[in-house]
This record gives sequence, structure tokens and C-alpha cells, in this order.
Amino acid sequence: MTAEEIALQAATTLMLCLLVGVLSVVISDLVGRFLPVPAVVLEILGGILLGPAVLGFAHDDVVVSAFSELGLALLMFLAGYEIQLPRVAGPPLRSALWGWAGSLLVGLGAGIVIVKTFRPEDDLTAGLLVGLLFTTTALGTILPILRDTGDADTPFGSFILSAGAIGEFGPIVAIALLLSGDSVWHTVVVLIAFLVVAAIVFGLAQHRHPDRLTHLLRRTLSSSGQLGVRTAMLLVLFMVWVAAELGLDVLLGAFTAGLVARYFLSGTDDETHEATVARIEGVGFGLLIPIFFVVSGIRFDLDALLSDAGAMLLVPLALVLFLLIRGGPTHLSLRGSLFGRDRVGAAVYASTALPLIVVITGLGVDDGTLHPATAAALVGAGMLSVLIFPLAATRIRGGRVDAGGFPDESDAL
Repeated sequence: MTAEEIALQAATTLMLCLLVGVLSVVISDLVGRFLPVPAVVLEILGGILLGPAVLGFAHDDVVVSAFSELGLALLMFLAGYEIQLPRVAGPPLRSALWGWAGSLLVGLGAGIVIVKTFRPEDDLTAGLLVGLLFTTTALGTILPILRDTGDADTPFGSFILSAGAIGEFGPIVAIALLLSGDSVWHTVVVLIAFLVVAAIVFGLAQHRHPDRLTHLLRRTLSSSGQLGVRTAMLLVLFMVWVAAELGLDVLLGAFTAGLVARYFLSGTDDETHEATVARIEGVGFGLLIPIFFVVSGIRFDLDALLSDAGAMLLVPLALVLFLLIRGGPTHLSLRGSLFGRDRVGAAVYASTALPLIVVITGLGVDDGTLHPATAAALVGAGMLSVLIFPLAATRIRGGRVDAGGFPDESDAL
């Protein structure tokens, strides 16, 4: 193909990605009154439909992949930004750590058993990778529901926020250790070096902003300058670059950038802070993040899934295991903190997973660790978890989710 043909193909695919993004929100709203369906699920399904597996209209190439990777970076950045460290400190954080540790212990064992049962030719790393998926929690999918039910700023919400934060940060760190080609000790040293850099950036972000900088951040919000947005984007790419240069997964850099950005923007007035975040979310949820999820659908190996009876069986099995492995230890860890329906609902909320499943399975397939059929089955189970678990958790606690309140594409985190 000529350069012009490659550019035209990439432009066509990106246009189709955004078309799917638009239609996903519209369809999610239309069917939401009957069956709440998050737009992120429709985005992945749209990618499958338009991709090589079905119609063949959309194709993944180096240009499309670059947009997708930027979307992934912003997705992790905004996930990190959602975490408010003062709120998760104390009992909520301790409970979340114990719950995730239990999930990790059981999950790794279950992952090894699954791989040896369904894919005996795969090595131990594949089992560990699959097991790690059962420890994830889709924090961004849960938070909007908690806001709509009025639970976001309650003690219940603090425990869910903690579980979700650890359910995202823990797997990201574990991936850095698991998929590194170096020795464990080398990776640990590199992680420490990364933490040193992150601590320096944190320290700079927490310094009181000079009045001139605060004024400039506020004044450029309505101009072409957009200093706050540009600074945030620079921070994302800088931390991603640091992680990549140290041989760590870029997800860790993007996630850490989100944590730092919250401290940096907290140094401005509330109006400037909120307006800057709204513009960053506009770049992410309005353009790059939908592209990431649609491209994930384009890369989805539907043929491998449908041609493998074991992989098909793994879909419902994995859905149940999400609930048992992630929800069970979470339920136990909340003893004495939450009670009755709240405790059960929190466990079901914590079992919701999808974005990190898409990310981790993609990494596993790319480096040859994970079989495409296994990856497809796990992503399929993740989509079902987003469809079923948040609604079930809300109903268990005696609440309801309105069609307009169920997660849309901004819940992709």
C-alpha cells in the first residue's frame, strides 16, 4: 500500500471508531429504560462488527494503534485521577488491601488451574496472568452509579472507592512484575527508581502555586492556551516515558500521572479545577478512549473464540469466578465495617471488571503469553460482568438505576 492509501485507511477506521462511539451512547440511552447497557460494551461490540472478524470495514494499523494507545494512557490517567487518597486512608484502605490480597492468592491459583485445564500447552506465566484478571475492579464503572444513588460521599462509598482503587493499582503493579523480561530483583529496583521519580513529581505538584501561575491557569481556560490541559497531557506523556525508559509497563506511568494531577489541580480554585478536568475528560471520553475500546473490538479474535469449545465454556465460568474470587475476599474483608445488604452489595460491586481485562489480555496476546481464544473468552466475561454486576449490586441494596444514570462511555475507567 502507498502512503496515501495507508493514511486513507487509517482515517476511515478512525471515523468508524467515532461513529461507533456516537451510536453507542445513543443506543445505550434508548435501551437503558429496558436493559441498562454501558456504552463501553457497545463500543467493543461495534469494533467486533466492523473489524476483520465480521464486516472487515475497519482495520488496525500503526496510525490507528497510536490513537488507541493514547486512549489507553488517558483511560489509566483518569482512573488514577479518580482516587482521592485522604478518603481511602484508614479502615477503607486496610479492608481493600486485605480483600485484594485474598483475591490475589485465590486468583493466581485459579488462573493456573484454568490454563492447565483449558490450555495445557501454555506455560505458568499464562496462568498467573489469567489469575491476575480476577483481582481487577472497574472503578470508573462503579463511581457514576454511586453518585446517582447518593452513595458516593458516604462511608459505603469510601469502602467501594478503596476497593476499586486497589483493584486497579494492584494489578497494574503486578503486571509490571509479571510481564517484565528481567529478573524479579531487577524489576523491583526499577520500580523503586520509578517511585523515586514519582515522589519528586508529587512533591513538586503539592507546592503552593505562585499567584501568577494560578491566574494563568484560570485565564487560559477560555482561550487557545488551555495551560491546565496542556500541563496534564505533558504529565501523562512524561510519566509514560519514564515508565517505558525504565522498562516498566506504561500503564503504571499513566496511572501515577493521574494521582499527581489531582494534587496539582487541587492547588487552584474549585472553578478552575473542575473546568480543567472537564476539558481533559472531553479529550479522553470524547475522542481517544472510545477509539481505544472500539479498536479493542477490532482486535477481538471472534473466530478463535467460536472455534474453541473450551473458550466458550470459559465465558460463563470466568463470570462466576469474578464474583467468587474478587467478591468473596472483599465480603470477608468488610466484616465489622459494612453489614447485611451493604456488605453483599459492596462485594458484587467490586467484582465488576472489564477495562483492565481488555488491557491485560491485549498485552498477553501481544507478547505471546496468552492464547487469543482465552483472551477473547475473558473479555467476553468482563463485558457480562459490567452488564450484570452493578445493576445487581444496586438492587441488592434496595436501590435502582435510572436509564440516564447507568454508566455511559465516561464510565470506561
